[in-house]
Amino acid sequence: MKQNTFYFLTGIIGLAEVGFFWISVVLRNPAIIVVTFILGVLLIYASRRTISDRTDDERSALITQKAGARTLEIFWILFFAISLGSLVMGFATPLGIPPPPKPFPRVPHDEPNLGYFGLLQMILLCGMVFLYIGFRVYYARKYGEWDKDEE
Repeated sequence: MKQNTFYFLTGIIGLAEVGFFWISVVLRNPAIIVVTFILGVLLIYASRRTISDRTDDERSALITQKAGARTLEIFWILFFAISLGSLVMGFATPLGIPPPPKPFPRVPHDEPNLGYFGLLQMILLCGMVFLYIGFRVYYARKYGEWDKDEE
């Protein structure tokens, strides 16, 4: 398969994952998204091996290595800071002791919701992907991955 076809297939798998996520939320069954996500990743890895026009030389390996290292250097700081903030939110109430009752009417969004933490982690993971892409483009320009060889 051609590399652009692989990217198209990866996009379709990503859209299907969004659909399975929605189904998982509607049915309140997290196993659906967990299993389909793992299957989707395995399908992407299996289809990546069939790419026929992929070039792996020392320059592209260097660019991938630099982009991955820079992404991790920045992302661990962001993830750690957000995790610290989440811990403050979690420990803001006394441990094991329910807060005093609130006057009526009770608003459901007053209590902390763990779904927000999962949503925050998903946003951070998407941010990590875009950060990696940005570094990949930066180092590709710096080291000339898209330049034609003069041979």
